[in-house]
Amino acid sequence: MRLYFLLLGRMQPGNIPVGGYLIQTDDGVNVLVDTGWPCSYVENPKHPPGLTLDISREDTIIARLGSIGLTPSDIDFLVCSHFDDDHAGNHDLFSSAQLVVQRKHYELAKGGHPRFAASREAWDRPDLNYRLIEGDMELVPDVELLETSGHVPGHQSVLVRLPHTGPVLLAIDAVMDQSMSDADDRMMWVTDWAETSEDEAQIRASTRKVADIGAREKAALIVYGHDVKQWGELRCAPDFYD
Repeated sequence: MRLYFLLLGRMQPGNIPVGGYLIQTDDGVNVLVDTGWPCSYVENPKHPPGLTLDISREDTIIARLGSIGLTPSDIDFLVCSHFDDDHAGNHDLFSSAQLVVQRKHYELAKGGHPRFAASREAWDRPDLNYRLIEGDMELVPDVELLETSGHVPGHQSVLVRLPHTGPVLLAIDAVMDQSMSDADDRMMWVTDWAETSEDEAQIRASTRKVADIGAREKAALIVYGHDVKQWGELRCAPDFYD
């Protein structure tokens, strides 16, 4: 089994990475996690308030998959961590895959919540094959999906057990930076779904869940979704972890 880290651009200021992940099983199954910003943002970026998108042609999901010899049609499963536009901007390219998303999140977005409108043209298409799940589940052997609501309702993280590296836990946006990994004192980031005290409690619960699973699994890596320092040290595609 191999795990590739796909750098799909950065946000400025701060050089903040936007990432995706590709898991290849020994029997040839390709599992993609997230698709980054829409490829159209290379020519026509839509900058969030206070940030500038830094994305080149080589940062697109098509180019990153191409660097390891794959095309969108080679993907068997697309794991949708959530529908923010830096994670779900190219789901429309994967009509031959099964898209796996937490039911709670899909129904929230499908119901028209404005947070997920920017990428709706990509993720809300009749030709996409969605599989709606509830809670934690094993997707394929040694790949587990973990419900980690908090950053948004129905967010999911991914645990990958690699034969040589050992377990790798992809926290994605449940814990965006290592500085936020302590559930008791983590800050609430501007993009965290912290509208009420109950929301904040859910964010802390998911942060704790990531830490507890990492400890239980004796994870070789817990990968934080937008950690500048950590992503600067990871081996990114076409290199891989196995």
